Amino acid sequence: MADRRSLRALDWLNFFVADVQTGFGPFIAVYLAAREWTEVEIGLALSLGTVTAMISQVPAGMLVDAMRRKQRAALLALLALAASAVLLAAWPATLPVLAAEVLHGFASCVLTPAIAAITLALVGQAGLGERLGSNARYKAVGNGLAAGLMGVVGTAIGGAAVFWLTAVLTLPAMLLLSRIRLPDRMPGPIPEAGAGEAAAPGGLRGLLANRGVLVFAGCCALFALSNAAMLPLAGTEATARSGALANLIIAACIVVPQFVVAGISPWVGRLAERRGRRLVLLLGLGALPLRGLLLALVDNPFALAAVQALDGIGAAVFGVLVPLVAADLTRGTPRLNTCMGLFGLASGIGATLSTTAAGAIATTYGAGTAFVALAGIGLLAFAVALLAMPETAPGTPPRQRAKSSARERMPSLP
Repeated sequence: MADRRSLRALDWLNFFVADVQTGFGPFIAVYLAAREWTEVEIGLALSLGTVTAMISQVPAGMLVDAMRRKQRAALLALLALAASAVLLAAWPATLPVLAAEVLHGFASCVLTPAIAAITLALVGQAGLGERLGSNARYKAVGNGLAAGLMGVVGTAIGGAAVFWLTAVLTLPAMLLLSRIRLPDRMPGPIPEAGAGEAAAPGGLRGLLANRGVLVFAGCCALFALSNAAMLPLAGTEATARSGALANLIIAACIVVPQFVVAGISPWVGRLAERRGRRLVLLLGLGALPLRGLLLALVDNPFALAAVQALDGIGAAVFGVLVPLVAADLTRGTPRLNTCMGLFGLASGIGATLSTTAAGAIATTYGAGTAFVALAGIGLLAFAVALLAMPETAPGTPPRQRAKSSARERMPSLP
């Protein structure tokens, strides 16, 4: 098993990676607006980054799968993120900013699966759930603290300082990455039978022929379709109702879920190991329709922060389950990161459609109707998981595993 020093380094690596990624959030729009970029130009830059991240999910996952040294993949991604931040800070012209967005989008798609692969190599399949919960906790704490720090730095010094700080924060991340010592071979036996077997033949084609992969990807897409538009829509409503206090309310809506993620993620990982992935997935998806309905009913802007705590439940569940279910479904194969890329692509498609559809519904029928529609999509996601998602945990009883395996083996694509 992994030594304590490597595990502690992994904890703090996740913390600093979250710090780095926070710098590429809403701060970009504020920074460019201060340099007299138009809303159309800012939208183009941000959309380019989003599209790059979406279409890079699967290729980046395949790249990480192909690289024998996952730490090298993570290091290259951190260097690319640092270069992207320096470009934004030093040269806020059109082409450098667009290049920075593309570089950041692809590097992020490499870094996330690389860290998941490092985690699996350190602890093995048996301890992966709880370890992923610890990863999610440190990421959540890093996100919350970095958002506050960068807000202060950007206000006190200037928008460019946020990106210089982001570049600097890649240095401790690289140092921590170098202190992780991976074993020569992944610990723990590979189960003789399991969901991963169906993914082995044909690489990407094998994954696309695996029922568990397709159903979980569908759950990811529906979750994002329901979830992504809720906070922006709630922010619009808060701005209309509370005026000058809107920024404070939105900040609370962002920070509260991070506290929830930090608090419950290790528990989510332990529950997934003890009671199975499917139960945890249902808990995460069950919070969606409840949150949508509450947002439709709540009039007090300050109550939005309390409702947003439910967002932390879904974030914690999917933060743990995406790499965990991918590891289950690719057990015994070198396709972990490709599978994560498929899940990321599904989430990206859902999130892209979410904001557009919710905005159209809100404009035509009102925000309340849009929240109810998003809640309905969340209920559909819950139903899909309940009726179609097989249990993927290695400890599934033989009879249940045999049924799942038989259902998952679909004809290979030609």
